[in-house]
Amino acid sequence: MPKVISRSIASTSTDAKPTASSVAALKVLYCICGEFILVIDKTLAILPRRRTDGASVIRAQDGNGPGERKAVFKLNVTHADRAVMVERVGGKLERQYRFSCPRCALPIGYSNEPVKVAPFFYIHRGALTQVQGQVPTEAFEGDEDAQ
Repeated sequence: MPKVISRSIASTSTDAKPTASSVAALKVLYCICGEFILVIDKTLAILPRRRTDGASVIRAQDGNGPGERKAVFKLNVTHADRAVMVERVGGKLERQYRFSCPRCALPIGYSNEPVKVAPFFYIHRGALTQVQGQVPTEAFEGDEDAQ
């Protein structure tokens, strides 16, 4: 058998200027069960919220106006193949393509179009946490009346 020789070289430069990607801090978000779900360049707290249900809005495609740039993100979810029709206040119907945690099947969010072409993704309030295995405080918002 021939002798295997491997070589590798590591180089660094202290004179190099930092790039935009090296300074950007990515946020990792987890399901309540501890499964990795979302990596995004912004915190969920600064994302806009939907008026209908309070879900965080993640822009997946660039818009026409200034400040309407898409977010840098990666979702690790299970997608539903079929849409679900939801009736909103006032009798308006909304089509939702829902997605859930691949480990525990907890609903994480939805989009109004199929995943490949969706301009926006909506993350349910309280579905994700920044600390693995810790339940976010907003997961129980609105449950005060249920007790």
